Amino acid sequence: MTENTNFLYPFIDAEETNASALLADLAESARGKAAVSAALQRESMAEWGEAIRAAGTQMADRFALGGRLYTLGNGGSSTDAATLATLFSRPARGRPVAAWSLAADTSVVTALGNDVGFDLIFKRQIIAHSRDRDIAIALSTSGNSDDLLSALAEAKTRGLLTIGFAGHDGGRMAVTADLDFCFTIRSQSIHRIQESHAVVGYQLWVAMQERMTELTRAAARSMTGAH
Repeated sequence: MTENTNFLYPFIDAEETNASALLADLAESARGKAAVSAALQRESMAEWGEAIRAAGTQMADRFALGGRLYTLGNGGSSTDAATLATLFSRPARGRPVAAWSLAADTSVVTALGNDVGFDLIFKRQIIAHSRDRDIAIALSTSGNSDDLLSALAEAKTRGLLTIGFAGHDGGRMAVTADLDFCFTIRSQSIHRIQESHAVVGYQLWVAMQERMTELTRAAARSMTGAH
């Protein structure tokens, strides 16, 4: 039985016999989605660019003190959280820093889900691993995930820098006092939200790297002056 793909590409389910026309329709659809995504990314950076730079600077200051980054998310946002942790810990260029995705270890996640409940899978890891110089970044397209909000509340009480990536109207993440920064992507499309989350994450990494470079140069000047 063929799966109905009408919700993605309505023209595919039609009786299409002209391969060239089908390819043209697919290309036009891709261009349309790319244009919408690019516009949303520009709007998001116009809204959040200054705050992203401030957050990246604060992250760098914590990394300089030996801080670590923990990323967390559910479903597709879990994959995005893992990608973000890899960007910080194993960048193609720039300085690597300590970063982990809390959903990456399936044995830990499933054990906690089975033993204490799914809503606590991230909170318990924050309790076990975090220190007051660390950072937590939670990704949620709705901004309403209970397990993320519980972990963020715990992280805040422990002195972590807390950052949220949300979508739609930001949900509960947009109004909680447990976040130092919340970057809401104002779209109803989960796909477009996640694409913009990737851009926000990259710009956060860029701001962090720039600040780390400044700190390194300042330390070098201090050492030179001392001698």
